[in-house]
Amino acid sequence: MFLAIDAGNSNVVFALFDQKSGRWTNQFRLETKTPKLISQLSKKVPLYFLEHDIQVSQIEKIGFSSVVPEINSIIEQFCHSYFGLSPFLINPKSYAKLPIKALRPNEIGSDLMCNVMAAFSRTAGPVMVVDFGTALTFTAVDATGEILGVNIVPGLKTAIRALFSNTSKLPEVDLKLPESALGKNTIHAIQAGVLYGYTGLVKGMIETIEQETGLKFTIIATGGLSAILTNLEKTFDEVDRNLTLEGLRLITEANSQES
Repeated sequence: MFLAIDAGNSNVVFALFDQKSGRWTNQFRLETKTPKLISQLSKKVPLYFLEHDIQVSQIEKIGFSSVVPEINSIIEQFCHSYFGLSPFLINPKSYAKLPIKALRPNEIGSDLMCNVMAAFSRTAGPVMVVDFGTALTFTAVDATGEILGVNIVPGLKTAIRALFSNTSKLPEVDLKLPESALGKNTIHAIQAGVLYGYTGLVKGMIETIEQETGLKFTIIATGGLSAILTNLEKTFDEVDRNLTLEGLRLITEANSQES
C-alpha cells in the first residue's frame, strides 16, 4: 500500500492507497500544531492501524507533502521509527520529471503542485483547481502543462475566525449555508455574508481568470470545505476531495521511476 502524508496549516492528513484496487481506502488526520503533534503521532497512528487491522508491513512507499517546514523532521523521524521507511518529501527538485511546469518552483506550495499534477493528468487540457483549505486558492494550468498563475484568498474558516477575533460582539459561527442571503439574526447574518459572499467570489474569480487568459478551463474543486458551498455545484465540473492526495502519489511515483 502507498501512504500519503499531506501536512497543511491546520491538519496532517494520512491516507492509504491500495494499488490493487486503485482506490484510496483509509484516511485520518491529526492537528498540525507542533506541541501536540509528536504525542498524536506516537499514539493515534498506531491505534488507527490497530483498529482498522492494517499491518505496518503493508506500507511499501510513503509520499510526503508539507507546507509547514518546521514539522518536516518530526514526520520524517516518525516514518523511520514506526514504518522503517524514508518518506519521499516533495520539493522543487522533484518537479523536473513532471508534465507540469512552474515558473517559480521554489515559491509554489507542494500542495498546489499536487493539485495541478492530478488535475492535469486527468484532463490533459486547460484546468483550474479551486482548493478550499485554510486559504482558498485558484491555480490555472494551460494545455501544455504550464502553470499560468495562482490566486490566494483567505479561506472560509479563516474569514469567519478573523471576523470573530476582531469584533467584540460577533460570535464565531458554524460554516453552514443559510437559506437566505439576508440573515434574520446575527448568526445567520454572518453565515449569509461570508458564505454567499464567497459564492460570488469564486464565480467572479473564475470568470475573471478565464477572461484574462482567453481560455475555457475544466474547473475542479477540492479541499475539506469544498462541499459547503452547495450552490456552486454547477460551477465545478468535478469535486474531488482526494485530488491533493492523488497528485502526491503521482509525483512520488514519477520520481521513483528509473531515469
